[in-house]
Parts: sequence; C-alpha cells; structure tokens
Amino acid sequence: MTPILLSLGSNVTPELHLRAGLKALRDAFGELQCSPVFEAEPVGFKGTNFLNMAVKAWTDWPLEEVLAWIKALEFAHGRPLNAKKYAPRTLDIDLLTFGDLVCTQPVVLPRPDICKLAFVLWPLAELVPGETLPGSQLSYATLWEGFDKNQPLWQVPFEE
Repeated sequence: MTPILLSLGSNVTPELHLRAGLKALRDAFGELQCSPVFEAEPVGFKGTNFLNMAVKAWTDWPLEEVLAWIKALEFAHGRPLNAKKYAPRTLDIDLLTFGDLVCTQPVVLPRPDICKLAFVLWPLAELVPGETLPGSQLSYATLWEGFDKNQPLWQVPFEE
C-alpha cells in the first residue's frame, strides 16, 4: 500500500464539505489519519476564510486513478469545470505526496504548495512531523520551524 498525503480545504459551508470529503476518503481508502483543522484567510482573492486540514491515507490504486477520483469528488461537490485557481471552493482536495514519488507528470509531486503555503505545511507538520518531504532530507516539522509564518492561520475546533 502506498501512503498518500492530501490537503483538504473549503470556504463554502466548509464544515459540511470537509465532513463529506472525509467520509468519501474513508469510503474509498479506509482508515485515515487527520491533522487538526486550521482557519486561513483566502490567498489570491477576497472572500470568506477557508478551513484546511491534511489527511494521510493508504492506497493500492495507481497515481492516475487517485488523481481522477479526487477530481470527480471535487466536481460532485460543486467545483465548476473551469474553476479559477484563486476562487471560493466547496471542496478542494490536493494530492501532496504519493509515497516517495518525485515527478512532474502527470502531476508535480511533491506538490510545491507544501513549502509555500502555511495552510498546507502546518497541518502536515502536525499530522506527520517526523516524516520527510520526498526528494529532500527535511521533515515536515523542520520545514515548519523554518517557515516564514506571516500567513495568518490558526487552529479551530472541528468535529466530524
């Protein structure tokens, strides 16, 4: 089984959509490990705040199948076909890592957002602090310690 790390986010009825996303992930992949949930201001546009979290799952699916499943789940939860990069989201799921794979096709892995966005890295540092970012020798906790924490982000209570 290949471990995968995912980032989940929503700023449109976010509690509802995060719960639905987690249920769908459990139905597809079984047991999950989940980070705390964080609230963050939107990046790249004005709008309501996002709720974000990281999830670890395990799969025997090929990478392309995981990517297609994620896209279908987002569409099932109201993501427009031609969604802008910086826009409100009912459910946004990004595949961050797929085992130790480092690649540029069919998707860039590990996802560059890990080291750029606090709402991606901090949940990972909470979820898998001792694990190493593929292609580097740095743990998520070490990456978070050295991160420029000027992006507003705070942990919030969340019940599934």
